Amino acid sequence: MYAIRTEKIMKVEIREFVASDIEKIVDYFIDAESDFLKGMGADKSKLPERQKWIYNLQSELIKPYREKDYYYIIWLLDGQPVGHSNVNHIDFGESATMHLHLWNSGTRKSGLGLEFLKMTIPLYFEKLELKKLICEPYSENIAPNRTLKKIGFDLIRAYETIPGPINFRQIVNRYELTKEQLEEIKNDKKLK
Repeated sequence: MYAIRTEKIMKVEIREFVASDIEKIVDYFIDAESDFLKGMGADKSKLPERQKWIYNLQSELIKPYREKDYYYIIWLLDGQPVGHSNVNHIDFGESATMHLHLWNSGTRKSGLGLEFLKMTIPLYFEKLELKKLICEPYSENIAPNRTLKKIGFDLIRAYETIPGPINFRQIVNRYELTKEQLEEIKNDKKLK
């Protein structure tokens, strides 16, 4: 487990997901309002059936890192899960595509996403032996776009696509962070 303390004396931690997190992850999407999902580029009508989604995530728990299709990190505030980050499109030893989600509106727009990502990103590089981490947020979703720039991701391009099975056609911004950039950022203390 990795932890830091913020100025507000809140304990911010991350950990790999466990079986008891799966329903929280799935229900974050299933229970969300359509407009909220649309704001992140997702379409509620395209969400998988709840039990199937739970089963798929359960199967990821037992896979070794080299075989994972998805890898989840749980974000904890004062010991309570408040969000997650995950990667998919994993090419072990090469690259993966990152996603980030704060589950409760009270934790959004507070700087916590940035703090969680500072701890999460090095873990992705370590566990999946990455050379490059990619993130492609919906161009109209301001928070992740701003956060990725603050961390030091390079904006590579904007393009139109359907990024995944739960998304509608949209313009995404492709950001990338290489292992070399990660080391520079660590040395600059940007991720500390």
